[in-house]
Amino acid sequence: MRGGDKNQGKIIKKRKGIRWQKGKDWRWNMSSIKLKNDCIFYYGNPTGYVEKDIATVDSMFQNEEFENWIYQRKLIPKWTEGVFEMLSKGDIVHFNDKVLNPLKSCRIWQLRTDVSPDRKFIGYEEIKENFGEPDKDNYRVVYDGENEANDLEGIYTKFNLDHPQGFTGHSLSISDVIELYDSTGSEFYYVDRFGFKEIDFEQKEQKQDMNMSI
Repeated sequence: MRGGDKNQGKIIKKRKGIRWQKGKDWRWNMSSIKLKNDCIFYYGNPTGYVEKDIATVDSMFQNEEFENWIYQRKLIPKWTEGVFEMLSKGDIVHFNDKVLNPLKSCRIWQLRTDVSPDRKFIGYEEIKENFGEPDKDNYRVVYDGENEANDLEGIYTKFNLDHPQGFTGHSLSISDVIELYDSTGSEFYYVDRFGFKEIDFEQKEQKQDMNMSI
């Protein structure tokens, strides 16, 4: 049972559809590099892979942060051109005959302080019965940035036990909304009493736009 708007860092480079950020000091920003199923991701971009004790990484990502990440794992670096292009095909990552889901960015929405307490910390069926679908106008963004995974349970745990830099809300609770988004669009999940309920959080805005266009 569930308990009770800033980007991290600064975008410093955008090329060939690649985007990453850098904080004040790379030593405090090692979470930007992730290893998933032997594929290396840098701010969600597939940049290399590990086979045995060799880390093959696209040479355009070579920097001190990446070199130290490889060194700490006692791997042998192999900087190679074209690895990013090989791993990326559109928005899909192909590696070892598997299709990996690239990491999405994450927003956490929480009810504004001026919203009636009756709407707060209640399950999806209860809010739908008494107030209708969750209304985006009643919410504010308390986090917008990168996350370590697309797993909702993992996000719930992260925002309860280890709040990331830039998070300005309370620990994730019932009635909060998790948004996962990328260049293709957004998915919204209401934090329910048990599990998560996917919702059409932008439904009201879309209907207003349609009415204005008619």
